[in-house]
Amino acid sequence: MDAAVGVLARGMRDNPNHIAVYGDDPEHRVAALVRQFGTVVPMQEKNALQAMRDGETVGVCGLAPPGECIGALFVALGGQVPPMSDDEAEQARIAEWLTDWAQRDLEERHFHLGPIAADAHLQGQGIGTALMEVFDAVVDVGHDVAYLETDKPENVRFYQRFGFETIGDGDVLGVPNWFMRRAAR
Repeated sequence: MDAAVGVLARGMRDNPNHIAVYGDDPEHRVAALVRQFGTVVPMQEKNALQAMRDGETVGVCGLAPPGECIGALFVALGGQVPPMSDDEAEQARIAEWLTDWAQRDLEERHFHLGPIAADAHLQGQGIGTALMEVFDAVVDVGHDVAYLETDKPENVRFYQRFGFETIGDGDVLGVPNWFMRRAAR
C-alpha cells in the first residue's frame, strides 16, 4: 500500500483543504499527506481500488462500505482523530476538518467514496474516470447510495458525470467544500 499512499499524497497535494491544514510548501504537504494517508489507507486497504499501468500504481480510490465510513469511524473512536501529524497545530486543523466532515456524513446506509486521486503527473488521462466506473459498479451491485466530500469545484462537475448531486456546501477551515450524494441504482 506504500505506492498507493504516495499516489494519493502527490495527487492531492494541492487540494485546498490540504493547503489549509499543511501550509504553502508543496514538499511539506506531500510528506504530511504520506503520513495522513498512511494512517487512513490501511483502514481501507481491503476495499481500496488501484489503477495500474506497466506494473505501477497510478491511481487509487478508497471506498468505505456501509458502516465503515468516516462518520462510523469517528463513532468507533469515540470522536477522537488518530494522530496524523506531530505538529500540534496541524493535528488540531486535521481534527477540525475531519470532525466537520463526519458531522455532515449521511445517516442513511451508503458507500463512502474517497480518497481518490491519480498521480499528479498523470491527471487528465482517464485514470479517475476508470476508477469511478469501477466504484459505481461496486456500489450498484447492492443498489446502494454513495456519498463524498470535495474541496475542488472542478471535482463537483467530475462527480456529477457519475450521477452525484450536491446536497450541501459549506466552509471547512475557511475552504469551500461540497457534499455529494449518488442515489441508489
